[in-house]
Amino acid sequence: MPRNMETKSRILEKAQALFMRFGIRSVSMDNIASELGMSKKTIYQYYTDKDELVHAVMDGEVARTHQDCEFCKRHSGNAIEEMFLTMQQVHEHFSKLNPSVLYDLEKFHPGAFAKFRKMKEEYLMEVIADNIRRGKEEGVYREDIPVELMSRYRVETMMIPFVMAAQAPNEYNLADVSKEVMEHFFIGISTLKGFKQIMKLKEEQLKKKHYDSTRKK
Repeated sequence: MPRNMETKSRILEKAQALFMRFGIRSVSMDNIASELGMSKKTIYQYYTDKDELVHAVMDGEVARTHQDCEFCKRHSGNAIEEMFLTMQQVHEHFSKLNPSVLYDLEKFHPGAFAKFRKMKEEYLMEVIADNIRRGKEEGVYREDIPVELMSRYRVETMMIPFVMAAQAPNEYNLADVSKEVMEHFFIGISTLKGFKQIMKLKEEQLKKKHYDSTRKK
């Protein structure tokens, strides 16, 4: 990688990590420069201002979401497994995410927020719809489920954990609330066959979690 591209990549990677951990508003260009051990002037050689940097971070997040969704679809044996893989990835990502990120994005960087909204309302909406169609064909989701309506409902409920965690961070954990909301949604649209698969996968997850925690001791 050419040196100038390597530097630009380092700036973007550090900004992404700081924004996700502390929120966008709380992180200044001075903070990013200090963490990188470089001057703010150097950062401005690659990004004209903080808004451009936020846009670049959001482009990376959109690309990562696309990759994660495709991975879950390719590596799942059925719709329930796809949903569980998605929950695992969401939990891992959200465990490192400050819930104020979306609020900061919407209020202070509306152009970048528009990219998130487009991804949510178009791409993620279709990912969920495809999963529901797949589950109906496999007999794990109910036949009477209106695909478009429930896909829209699921997309909108994605925002609830962010509001709860931002308003009461000591009471609600973003990753855990998101996992509960997702799980209850899919239980609600499942057939008995699908419900049994969900319970089986939950049991396997608990056993693995217990095994991993025992090994660490």
